[in-house]
Amino acid sequence: MSKERTTPTERGAWLAVLVLAGGLFAAVVSTTVVSVALPSIGRSLHAGPSQLQWIVDAYVLVYASLLVAGGVLGDRRGRKGLFMLGVAVFGAGSLLTGLATGTPLLLAGRVVQGIGPALLVPGSLTVIRAVFDDPRKRAVAIGLWSTSSGLALAVGPVLGGLIVDALGWRWVFLLNVPLSVLLVLLAARFIPRVPRVAARSRFDWAGAALSTAAVAAVAYATIEGRERGWGSTAIVAALAAGVAALTAFVLWERRRTEPLVDVRLFKRPAFTIANTAALVVFFSFVGAIVYFSVYFQQVQGRSPIEAGLDVAPIGVAFALAAQVSGRLVARIGARVPMLLGLLLSGAATLGLLRLGTDTGIGAIWWDFALAGAGIGLCLTPMTATAVAAVGAERAGMASAVHNALRQLGQVLGVAVLGALVYARTSAQGGGRRLGVAQQAAFVDGLHHAVWVCGLALLAAAVLAAFLPKVRPAAAPPAKAAVPVAAARG
Repeated sequence: MSKERTTPTERGAWLAVLVLAGGLFAAVVSTTVVSVALPSIGRSLHAGPSQLQWIVDAYVLVYASLLVAGGVLGDRRGRKGLFMLGVAVFGAGSLLTGLATGTPLLLAGRVVQGIGPALLVPGSLTVIRAVFDDPRKRAVAIGLWSTSSGLALAVGPVLGGLIVDALGWRWVFLLNVPLSVLLVLLAARFIPRVPRVAARSRFDWAGAALSTAAVAAVAYATIEGRERGWGSTAIVAALAAGVAALTAFVLWERRRTEPLVDVRLFKRPAFTIANTAALVVFFSFVGAIVYFSVYFQQVQGRSPIEAGLDVAPIGVAFALAAQVSGRLVARIGARVPMLLGLLLSGAATLGLLRLGTDTGIGAIWWDFALAGAGIGLCLTPMTATAVAAVGAERAGMASAVHNALRQLGQVLGVAVLGALVYARTSAQGGGRRLGVAQQAAFVDGLHHAVWVCGLALLAAAVLAAFLPKVRPAAAPPAKAAVPVAAARG
């Protein structure tokens, strides 16, 4: 973008995008940075394997469960205010977690932490849509915003290892406190106030409760299924409760004149395809980072920092490709980048089937890079399509649904792929290197997970081939565009 075309108002808009991207970065990095701190937390707080798993999962579960409600609250109460509140809640949860003297208090802190992103993330896309009335610049801005999530996933394991080694596990959480303060101050200065959606009825508390219950029940069953047994009473009951809550939610929302989620949006092929692809992509992407990180530590005996560096090509390539993707979407539309990205990531993922117990990173780093690049290519068109497929008054809802499915994909990816990876491994080793027989069993399970991820990505590519052309929904016209200077108001 040339300097002569960048007005002060546009510079303010790009600064707003950077602040929003910073909030997303903080939210996403908290799903991976803690993973390398788990052994230290276990020794310090005498936490068992199940408690350690919930230190990771509690955050993502709350995050995913509350996203839809957070999106609609932002539409009604104001996106800027809810973004700042979400950052503040995230910081408070981080402080509580970092000062925890026992596992129950630490888990409570992680729950509070998870509430924060559910408030701050959904409104981000709505703000971007409001401050950029040019569809091309809006696509580039969405690409920049999306890149921050890939960067967070890429640096999370390395950053966590560095912090734990230098400062101790508590600082994995405590460093979020000054970051949160900084983000609140920047948000107050640069994020504009976007007009609220006029509400004709009360907030749909029943719909919020049903949607939260549905996501939480299904996620809980998926997370605990491997430990408790898929046929156990608790897991079957949780799955049944999730299906019942989802059915009740759909029936309830169809009757509402102003629903929490307009389920009729899923009749729009573009909206459905984009959100289905998002679920598949994050299922595969996050699962790959988590379990290949474990592979390098438990099978090859690498340190947490070394393992983080080994999987970094995935996130680095993702971040670079996401920038290219934003510009491609602005020039040629969403379908081609989405299709090419899903095909590339699916094929590169299946290429990892040649991995063995002693395969060096030199032999597979380019598979990681190609898989990450493919995900980066398709992420921006997915996000842009999901938001563009609805009217401006439903932008917060569409963003919330899209992000909720991305987070649900993370939960399912970690749980389902974990069940495959550890199917024949008798112990997870608590971060220690597995024995020879267990290493072979782990790699065999990893191959099954790779098959699932690769084929799921290729199936999503088939769907993307039928993606209809969606004209980016117009932002408010120039004369009514949201002035970035309103951030001061």
